[in-house]
Amino acid sequence: MPLSGFQGVLAAFLVGVKQIVPDQELSLLQIKAKWLPSVMLLLSIAISFFTPESATYLPILIFGTYIGWLYLRYLQRKPETKLRGDPSEDFAFSTFFPELLRPVIDPIALIFHRMLCGRSEASTEARGYTLGGAPLPGSDPIEASRRRERGARALEERLAAETLGAAQGSEESRKDGNDNV
Repeated sequence: MPLSGFQGVLAAFLVGVKQIVPDQELSLLQIKAKWLPSVMLLLSIAISFFTPESATYLPILIFGTYIGWLYLRYLQRKPETKLRGDPSEDFAFSTFFPELLRPVIDPIALIFHRMLCGRSEASTEARGYTLGGAPLPGSDPIEASRRRERGARALEERLAAETLGAAQGSEESRKDGNDNV
């Protein structure tokens, strides 16, 4: 079979599935979609030990997985927000590996992140989220914490009022029941 490269496209497609529906469980395999690229690579590596022909496809699979992740993480444009990529922690490079290996992989991935992409974590945090060059409303961390505190206070007050109202309503129904007897 000639070397075509479509296996790399399929590997990148699985990375896209990991980004879109990471917690979706596949009924056939009983695994979550976020593990599909990792399982595919692991199986491909294991098969390449037993069949030398499949070892020729291994670099294409690894390259397709990495390039698919790289594009979705840093290059994909989102027209609704005009931001690039997916900066979420759930889509970090170390999420392709088991929990045990992540403390080892995170520092290495951070070095490559800074070297290849030219972004540092401090500059993205200081800059905040922007929409067309203007900061998004509520992107200031101090303002966000104030809003969370106000929301928590309002929720507590509403719950307290509801429980008080429910207690008074049950007392009134008991009084009405006694009056009718």
